[in-house]
Amino acid sequence: MTVRTLARLLPALLIVGGVFYDALTPVAFTAVPFFTAAPLVAAPLSSLRTTVLTGLASFLAVYAVHARFGFVPDADAVTELTTVATVSALAAGINRVVRRGDRRLASAREVAEAAQRAVLPEPAERIGGFEIAARYEAAQEGTLVGGDLYAVQDTPYGVRLVVGDVRGKGMGAVAAVAVVLGAFREAAEQEAALEAVAWGSPRFERSRELGEAGAALAREGVRRGGVDTFEGFTTAVLAELPHGEGTVRVVNRGHPPPLLLHADGTVRPVAASEAALPLGMGELGAWPDRAAERPFPSGAALLLHTDGLSEARDAHGRFFDPERGLADRAGTAPGALLARLAAEVRRHTGGRMADDMALLVVRRT
Repeated sequence: MTVRTLARLLPALLIVGGVFYDALTPVAFTAVPFFTAAPLVAAPLSSLRTTVLTGLASFLAVYAVHARFGFVPDADAVTELTTVATVSALAAGINRVVRRGDRRLASAREVAEAAQRAVLPEPAERIGGFEIAARYEAAQEGTLVGGDLYAVQDTPYGVRLVVGDVRGKGMGAVAAVAVVLGAFREAAEQEAALEAVAWGSPRFERSRELGEAGAALAREGVRRGGVDTFEGFTTAVLAELPHGEGTVRVVNRGHPPPLLLHADGTVRPVAASEAALPLGMGELGAWPDRAAERPFPSGAALLLHTDGLSEARDAHGRFFDPERGLADRAGTAPGALLARLAAEVRRHTGGRMADDMALLVVRRT
C-alpha cells in the first residue's frame, strides 16, 4: 500500500477508530478529536464530494455514539455535534481553496512546459546522416523551467551542436537560454569556423571580446540589470561534425567535456585544447578559442551533457561515473541510450538529483 493510498483511507480509519474508542472507553471520554480530524484530512486529498461525505459520516458517527445511550440534547452532545458540523464546513472551504491552488499550479506548469518546449524543441531524430536524441531531466519532479540548454543545427559547414548551462533558475534563466540559443543558431549558419561561433564576429558590438553567444548574453545582462550584469554567464560546449569527414571538432567554454563512445564500447572524454572562460565572461580575459579535433568513425556516438550528470551524487557523496554508464553501449539507439542513462542517474541519487540535467547524443550511422 502506497503512502498516498493510506492517506486517502485515513479519514475512514479515523471515523472507525473514533467509534471504537468511544465504545471501549467510559462515557466521560470523548472521540470528537477523531471525528473532527477526518474531514480535515480529507480536504486537501480528496474531492469536494468526498470531503462533504466524510464530514457527514463524522456527524452521524457522533450522533450514533450518543444515541446508543439514548440521545438526550445535553450540552456535551450539542457541543460535539456543533463542533463536528463546523469543522466539516471549514474542511469543505479548505478543499475549495486547495483545489483552486492546484488548478493555478497546473496552469503555471503548462505555461512553463510550453515555454521550455518553445525554447528547447526536440531535435529531429536524423540530421545530416546522424542519429540525434536529446533529453532534459529536471532535478525536482514537476519542475520544467531551468537553465540547461541544447541545440542542433544542420549548416553548410556540418552539423553543429551546443549544450550549456546558464547561471540561475526560473524564467530569468529561460530568457538567457533563449538569448544564447538565438545567437548560436545565427552564428552557426554564417560563421565558417566553429571557433568564430563562440568567439568573434564583427556583426555584434563587443563581439571581438565576447563572441556571438557571449556578446548576446552580456547585452541581455545589461538590459536586465542587477547582479546579472556582473555575474551572468553560461558554460557551454560546441561541437561540429563536418559532412563526410568522419571527424568531430569541439570548443569548450568552461563546461564538462563531451564523451566519445567508440564502436568497440570504449569511452573517452574529448578534452579541450586550452582552458577557456564561460560565455559572458570574456571581459575578464581574451584569447582565441582552439577547437579539439578527434576521429568520429561510423558507429561512434558523442554525448554532450551538463554537470547534472557528472556531479550527481549518491547518499554517500560519491559522484556518478558517466563513462561507466556509457561503456559497452555503442549499439544502443540514441533515445534508448539517454533513457537508460537518466534512469541510472536517478537510481544512483535515489531520486534526489541536486541539479537539472541536459543530455544530447549524436551517432554516426
